[in-house]
Amino acid sequence: MRIALFILLIMAVSGSNAYSQTKSTLSLEEKIYGLSKFWSEANYNFVYMYKINPSVWNSAYKEAIANVQKVQNDYEYFRELQKLCAILKDGHTQVYFPDAIQHEIMTTNFGEYRICLGNVHGKVYVVDVNESKQRDIPIGSEVIKVNGLSTEEYQRKFVKPFIATSTETDLNNKAAYNLLSGLAGEQYSIHFKTPEGEMKNLKLTHAKTEESVMASGPISMREVFEFKWLENDVAYIAIRSFENGEVVKNFESKLSELQKARSIIIDVRNNGGGSGKHALNIAKYFNKNESLYGAKSYSRNIIPSERAIGSFLTPQDTVNGKAEWGLSKEEAVNYYKSYIGAKFYAFDYRPTVAHSAVKLLVPTVILSNSYTASAAEDFLIYLYDQENIKRIGDFTNGSTGQPLQIELPGNTTAWICTKKVTLPNDEEFVGIGIKPNIVVRQNLHDVLYPLKSDSQLDYAIKYLAEDEK
Repeated sequence: MRIALFILLIMAVSGSNAYSQTKSTLSLEEKIYGLSKFWSEANYNFVYMYKINPSVWNSAYKEAIANVQKVQNDYEYFRELQKLCAILKDGHTQVYFPDAIQHEIMTTNFGEYRICLGNVHGKVYVVDVNESKQRDIPIGSEVIKVNGLSTEEYQRKFVKPFIATSTETDLNNKAAYNLLSGLAGEQYSIHFKTPEGEMKNLKLTHAKTEESVMASGPISMREVFEFKWLENDVAYIAIRSFENGEVVKNFESKLSELQKARSIIIDVRNNGGGSGKHALNIAKYFNKNESLYGAKSYSRNIIPSERAIGSFLTPQDTVNGKAEWGLSKEEAVNYYKSYIGAKFYAFDYRPTVAHSAVKLLVPTVILSNSYTASAAEDFLIYLYDQENIKRIGDFTNGSTGQPLQIELPGNTTAWICTKKVTLPNDEEFVGIGIKPNIVVRQNLHDVLYPLKSDSQLDYAIKYLAEDEK
């Protein structure tokens, strides 16, 4: 599954040992049932199904039916489900490996080597390596080829088809990090270019790496909430998750100090979300109004009898209606949308009233990047039109919504996104990301040396200093 076609023989020899370590516990009936359950639940519940080409989706399902009957173990089975899921291109729609399999998957461990990869503007770089091997593979080396294929082609054939995500940037991020993910014993031939331009080849085999010290040096665990003072009375706060209510308490404990700030930087980069309520309970201090407008939400409005009528209509019927049936254009459109899954129920949209005794209305910058997701995007939306706030950095992750969790054979689950979310002005950002007011993308140095270089933060500081002039 992971090796180029012209070296499939090598895979059969070197990969058989890896796959033999993964059990085959599911019966054929369980495999087909699990596949069909995910496919049918997605058909009925996936909120963006109207964007998916039905012929592509159904053909992929038929192909998966054939493939799951041939898989050798549970790992290969769930990979087939993930491949089908990836067609939906949604970050809140996922098929998860059972824990027992997930624990077997290796991403950075290659015996004597430990290598961490990352995406920078569509290219894959070594962003860290175990200390003893930093001369062999210097940080900043670019991966040029994998198993004889260009990195781009290898990702396109063997990595990206299994990743479910909403945006191209997030796809590139995950494809870079997981470029060499596999099981113990899987082998890779890597061709890379060092920062000095030297071309090197390396054979890697997945195995546990004992060395834990990395070339980048020890990086302490960053707290979920961080507060510090920068020059010129600029207060910096980083909010790295909205998962736990403690982040609100930590923030509120700094309110008296924040009131002394001449300007504020709020860093929600790498914040993968959590509870939208926690996001609201911090955002309310930065919104001049007591009423905060969040995202608009929609879910599919499924009425089987309307779908039945729509199943007899064609796109042409939505242009002028169907006179012989007595259907106006509007009625034909309604029935046809119901049939294709594009008829929505709009949840009541009204502002949330959130009182706060303190208002922090000084010039403020919010930093975001492609890892800013879900509830962190809700946070940005609550403060979207505040005149004193500027969003700086990169487009957000572009993934949010309410997933439906379903049980699958093998003691695992899948998620299916059931809620469509837009900005207050109805503009879609899922699959795109929330655009900053000022786009500042990370450079290679930022990614390789995050403790030494942060061009986005530097830009924010400079922006606030110039804003005071």
